[in-house]
Amino acid sequence: MSSRITIDPITRLEGHGKIEIFLNDKGDVDDAYFQVPELRGFEQFCVGRKAEDMPQLTSRICGVCPVAHHYASTKALDMAFGVKPTPTALKLRNLLYSGYYIYDHILHFYFLGAPDFVVGPTAPKAKRNILGVIEKVGLDVAKEVIKHRAFGQKITEILGGKPTHPVSGIPGGQTKPISESERKEIETMAESCVGFAEFSLKLFADVVLANRDYMALVTNPNLGLKLYNMGMVDSDNHVNFYDGKIRVTNPKGKEFAKFEAGDYLDHIREHVYEWTYVKIAYLKGVGFKGLTDGMDSGIYRVGPLGRLNAADGMATPKANAHYKTMFETFGTKPVNSTLAFHWARLIELLYAAENALLLAQDPDITGTDIRNMDYKMQEQGIGVVEAARGTLYHHYWLTEDRLMKRINLIVATTNNAGAICQSIRNAAKELIHGGKADDGLLNMVEMFFRAYDPCFACATHVLGRPPLIVSLRGPDGSLIRELRNTV
Repeated sequence: MSSRITIDPITRLEGHGKIEIFLNDKGDVDDAYFQVPELRGFEQFCVGRKAEDMPQLTSRICGVCPVAHHYASTKALDMAFGVKPTPTALKLRNLLYSGYYIYDHILHFYFLGAPDFVVGPTAPKAKRNILGVIEKVGLDVAKEVIKHRAFGQKITEILGGKPTHPVSGIPGGQTKPISESERKEIETMAESCVGFAEFSLKLFADVVLANRDYMALVTNPNLGLKLYNMGMVDSDNHVNFYDGKIRVTNPKGKEFAKFEAGDYLDHIREHVYEWTYVKIAYLKGVGFKGLTDGMDSGIYRVGPLGRLNAADGMATPKANAHYKTMFETFGTKPVNSTLAFHWARLIELLYAAENALLLAQDPDITGTDIRNMDYKMQEQGIGVVEAARGTLYHHYWLTEDRLMKRINLIVATTNNAGAICQSIRNAAKELIHGGKADDGLLNMVEMFFRAYDPCFACATHVLGRPPLIVSLRGPDGSLIRELRNTV
């Protein structure tokens, strides 16, 4: 009997990762490790770049979260340039951001998550993909999926200049207003997206909530985590993706902290393990106690489930009704089921569509006062947004010449890393016994990282200064001189 099971590569995610599962003599799981073996180094190679280039550079960190990085960076430059965006610019940013959430949440639910519960977690590997989903739900539904994801990208393109990597955010505002015809087009698309989000929630109820086997996984207490929860909220403690304070609630649902973006370092620290390039974020006020959950563990979750747990509701009526239904169904708040991320994600999809519709109907959205250039330069800039995967922090230190001197990025998957590690370990221990682990069972283990919709390309930046060693050798290969940037 093998004492080790490796899942490499893990699938349906952004970036690269693997899972190492170690078995004891009985073939039960002794421990499991979630590893990210790539280091991309964005924090390091942005040093020395012009500050105003950062919204374009950082949007290339990730192919699925370019809008989030673009506007976290733009908000950091708002602070660094000492300027507040105009009211119209803020509305345009919020509208664009809602378009991003629409296409991103549709992507994850239907393309990455749905194969596990629409097709089935133990279905043949060749069927666990978007084609298998289409085979189950039908071509007409597939067309609606593609159409509404395209609507989200079209909203992003109209407002941001590009459907994927926007170019519209500048310190103090936006680069262009929108016309009345563009506003009407966005309104029509947003209204359709509201209906599609409601359809998606109905599909989830029919396919998942009504499925006894799937709900056995969802409600299994051994597969949940009692964690702190983090998310951005407005003045009413309702979920907000773009602007507000960061709220943290404890595993019993009580408010633990609520802070401005600029104070994030007073609340968050990162721990480094030698077996992964992703750092483990934790709450400074609780401390790091290892990969454990509970009141005494500083590990927290972000993303759709983290946001809904940390908030008191949604800011739009239809989404808020579904918010209440979710917590009433589980009968507790917070909801600790990892697989409940999927339900929370669809509630956020409905909120994003409703919010886009409200903003598109705002008479001020076509205003032309979109830039405030009354700059008062500062040494630092901090910008925080809610990426689709969770809270995203950009922190820049600038030289007098407005060049990047130092950069700190704490992305959603870094915030979730401790939770992801525990979820995978707990799933492996619950599901694998006697050394028996076929493809379907291992896919069920993968479901517990996939629910977080992680981006490992985003999450690996720098673990100190990357070593550089230059060796000068003679014709015979002997070492003449060695230069290095490390001691």
